[in-house]
Amino acid sequence: MTLAVKRLVRDVAARLPELAHVKASRVLVVAGEARRASRATIRPFPDGGRAPRIEVRGRGVRYVITLRPLWFLDSTPEERIETVLHELYHASLRFDGTLHGGRRHARLPAAAYQRRIRALRERYLDEAPAELVAPFAHRGLARARMWLERPAAPRRDAGPARRTYTERQLFYGLVRMRTPGRRSPA
Repeated sequence: MTLAVKRLVRDVAARLPELAHVKASRVLVVAGEARRASRATIRPFPDGGRAPRIEVRGRGVRYVITLRPLWFLDSTPEERIETVLHELYHASLRFDGTLHGGRRHARLPAAAYQRRIRALRERYLDEAPAELVAPFAHRGLARARMWLERPAAPRRDAGPARRTYTERQLFYGLVRMRTPGRRSPA
């Protein structure tokens, strides 16, 4: 499933001008633990500073999208795609491992942000290839990348921390996907 999301990321960057700055090769998609009521989160990994470095196949990762349980257990295919677009929209236009200052929840009213993302979703779905959209309607078990050891900034009170995380800290696990029928728009 995380590979299907990666293909989606590549395709939306090619089709939507608002996300043309996105480089799919610099995005890692993983399944992760629950975090409040969110369906996903995006975490930036800029060069330097206290943040650890992530490399997959020798290439530096700038953003990690973590798909949360609600994404798998209570989302329609359209909502799953919308969630990915929502997270990508937070990334800086420089795509340098930082978040866009004006595209953060604290800066943009929730209703306005949601309208922008829904418009992106509708435009994308109007022209998206069926084979890229189909995996998001899956029901049953799916394989997804997960952290064996999640990246964390070193703590001052702890011993030496890992500075670089690679595919050695990732594994493929199984997640159950429940896909409800299409919901009417709110």
